[in-house]
Amino acid sequence: MVAKKNPGRRVFVVGVGMTPFTKPKKDPKEGPFFTTLGVEAVERALEDACIKDERSLVESACVGSMFTLGAGQRVLYDCGLYNIPTFNVNNACATGSNALAIARQNVASGMADCALALGVEVMRPGSLGGGEANGPTSLDHHYKVLNDNYGLTKDPPMAQFFGRAGEEHMKLYGTKPEHFAMIGEKNHRHSRNNPYSQFRDVYSLEQIQSSPKVCGPLTKLQCSPTSNGAACAILASEDFVIKHGLQGQAIELVAQSVHSDSPEVFKSAEGKALIEAVGKSMAQKAAQDAYAEAGLTPDDVNVVELHDCFSCNELITYESLGLAKEGEGGKLIESGNATFGGKYVINPSGGLISKGHPLGATGVAQCAELCWQLRGECGPRQVPGAKVGLQHNLGLGGLVVIGLYRKPEEWVSIPPKRKQSLACGAESSKL
Repeated sequence: MVAKKNPGRRVFVVGVGMTPFTKPKKDPKEGPFFTTLGVEAVERALEDACIKDERSLVESACVGSMFTLGAGQRVLYDCGLYNIPTFNVNNACATGSNALAIARQNVASGMADCALALGVEVMRPGSLGGGEANGPTSLDHHYKVLNDNYGLTKDPPMAQFFGRAGEEHMKLYGTKPEHFAMIGEKNHRHSRNNPYSQFRDVYSLEQIQSSPKVCGPLTKLQCSPTSNGAACAILASEDFVIKHGLQGQAIELVAQSVHSDSPEVFKSAEGKALIEAVGKSMAQKAAQDAYAEAGLTPDDVNVVELHDCFSCNELITYESLGLAKEGEGGKLIESGNATFGGKYVINPSGGLISKGHPLGATGVAQCAELCWQLRGECGPRQVPGAKVGLQHNLGLGGLVVIGLYRKPEEWVSIPPKRKQSLACGAESSKL
């Protein structure tokens, strides 16, 4: 899935839908259950794609969930979707965009004219833990890098990875703790206008900095929470779009690249061991491939949904995506060019830090936000003049998915087929 390989037919997102992201309940029996979340997201996407009454047009599906194996068929049967190839995927925090990538492949290859991608997750309260100690885990190699360089502490495991990476960036480039805090402030501020967001409170920079310490430069308000939620996207071929009159709402997924870690990640590069372990190089390689496939550059991008599981990762990823030069991620956030009024608007949804992070749903929710933005349907959180969107979804273990989205110029004058967008419709959720 790199630029040198022929991606095949053009692929468009014609419908998206999601549930509000919410705090997990202490008692899982209180719900909501993954079936309830998944069905709501699918039904919203089918309605948005104007095929709610013609759902048999969906020819394949890929469903991502970290903690519910086989969620796909269970949800889709409740939606009346039978007799189609259904793929269940599990790929850490990149699970949702992994599902999206497979759905895109199905359409691009000609296997389907219409495919569905769904991400759904129900999580436990509290910080995300590590692997079990009684056998191999998916993060053994990554934990070795962390342990060899810093040792393991009692801090939340994921915060150790990203907090140490932030410390390395500070030592290498002079980045300051307040640069990371600025990212937390920005993303909480952005989420104020997102009714799907788990948190909608706005905090001052001082409040972000003075919230409880977690690990390294990270404070609590710079860390993504555990969350419940679901998101769905309907992808289609160009012929399907035209046949069903969906040009006015179709957003082209013009490029997508998927990479895993390189062997160099596990050689503990001096001074950058954790920066590499949390995905810097694989994101850089995937971004380069996606730009090449799309014939675009970072300067063409207007709006970005970036995997800010921790503020440190957002800053480091600015550089991987070419939004800032090596070592200058701090300058980007400090300049105001990562928020409204700047060169880019990064995480207008509030990102993972404030919108929430139901692992399997995150990648598809990023797709939904970018499609709404490029349609111009986000109301008070709309990025003015947004034409090109960039998606970055990361999973330690490791996988990164980069996508580039664009509203087709040839269809700009065509109004959407459906009566109204669901971009700001979370208030009407059944949950």
